[in-house]
Amino acid sequence: MVRRVRWPRRGLRPRGSVLLERFQHPTQVVVTGFAAMIIIGTLLLSLPAARRGPGGAEPLDALFTATSAVCVTGLITVDTPVYWSTFGEIVILCLIQVGGFGLMTLATLFAMLLSGRVGLRARMAAQAETKTLQMTDVRRVVRNIVVFSLSCEAVIAVLLTARFAFGYGEPLGRAAYLGVFHSVSAFNNAGFALWSDSLMGFVTDPWVCLPICVAIIVGGLGFPVWFELARRWRRPRTWSILTRVTVGTSVVLFVGGTLVLTALEWNNPDTLGELSRPSRWLAGFVMAVMPRTAGFNNVDVAEMHPESWLVTDVLMFIGGGSAGTAGGIKVTTFGLLAFVLWAEMRGDVHVNVGTRRLPAGTQRQAMGIVLLAVGLVAAATVTLLILTAHSLDRVLFEVVSAFGTVGMSTGITADLPQSGQILLIVLMFVGRIGPLTMATALALRRRVRRHELPEERPIVG
Repeated sequence: MVRRVRWPRRGLRPRGSVLLERFQHPTQVVVTGFAAMIIIGTLLLSLPAARRGPGGAEPLDALFTATSAVCVTGLITVDTPVYWSTFGEIVILCLIQVGGFGLMTLATLFAMLLSGRVGLRARMAAQAETKTLQMTDVRRVVRNIVVFSLSCEAVIAVLLTARFAFGYGEPLGRAAYLGVFHSVSAFNNAGFALWSDSLMGFVTDPWVCLPICVAIIVGGLGFPVWFELARRWRRPRTWSILTRVTVGTSVVLFVGGTLVLTALEWNNPDTLGELSRPSRWLAGFVMAVMPRTAGFNNVDVAEMHPESWLVTDVLMFIGGGSAGTAGGIKVTTFGLLAFVLWAEMRGDVHVNVGTRRLPAGTQRQAMGIVLLAVGLVAAATVTLLILTAHSLDRVLFEVVSAFGTVGMSTGITADLPQSGQILLIVLMFVGRIGPLTMATALALRRRVRRHELPEERPIVG
């Protein structure tokens, strides 16, 4: 039996106990940690050394960029390679890396290195960030996450460095800088680029586009999926629901997105129409990968057809895998709801995925995430329509991109009023933390009902 410890008098409580009481749920620590990193990033980007030219950055530009970097989004109000100095770019790179790893993952690693052990509260916080299922696995998982992430980033950085050096004649130091920056930005699904037109200059170059796409996919699928695939890739029948749904749904979205977007933009002279046939398919594949939530653009998004924007909205809203570097409602959530719908259409009592049954609590969690996300996107879209004169399709694209932490834009972000940019900052933060995580963090404890009410079946539909 677990007894709750009560301190005899307020003055005799151990030092720090009052502070810990303010964070009774680990997700609150995650939210506070990300907010603290955004504040630190804003202060660093406000320094005169972070900006090219005289004076420091405007406070809102610094806040917007720091939020976009920590939340690995990629939306910008100023041109990254033109506005920020090398110091500012390095700050952005560090914020991307911290945001991608997850602040609690890094904190847990530092605790392991300094003390050799991880306290219960730190483990709970890391568990909330890494989405691991057992607290006893947190130390091993965090170690694997760091090694896996740095290894992937290093491989992609070497490939990009070689291409920039030997294919484009960049000096080795500059090529290495470009390779590391874009490798980290791609793996963490951030979308920050050191070219004003993002990847449009490399739209026909598979040696640049494909390594970046690989980094995006690897980082966006989620760490638990890759760890399980490494152990059981030859035995798909033994895959967990998470791996089965994430891999299956991702393949469908990649293939479907490539086919649909390529077909829609095939004859558009401002996007794919002027490219050769193989280059169109390459560009179409990249266009399908970027909304998952990388944020780079290999074509001019502002010149895409409205129907292509809508398809991209759907891909951005769904996002990538759970516990990865991508945002959105996650492909797992989308895939599980598809199984729920299929079971309901068949009249099944339980929802089965392969050889496993989906718990009712997980179904409610998936529906809760989607409903909160839809409500937030709808409210933000209406608000921006009131604040600006932009069309619905452009405003919706911007809102979904911010909430899904994608970073793709039709070009209206910098033109939004300050209130609109602040709204996007909130969307990026909530989108990175997650609607359900945010709601849980605001609650100090869960309500447990000690009684059940009589059942009644209302008319649905």
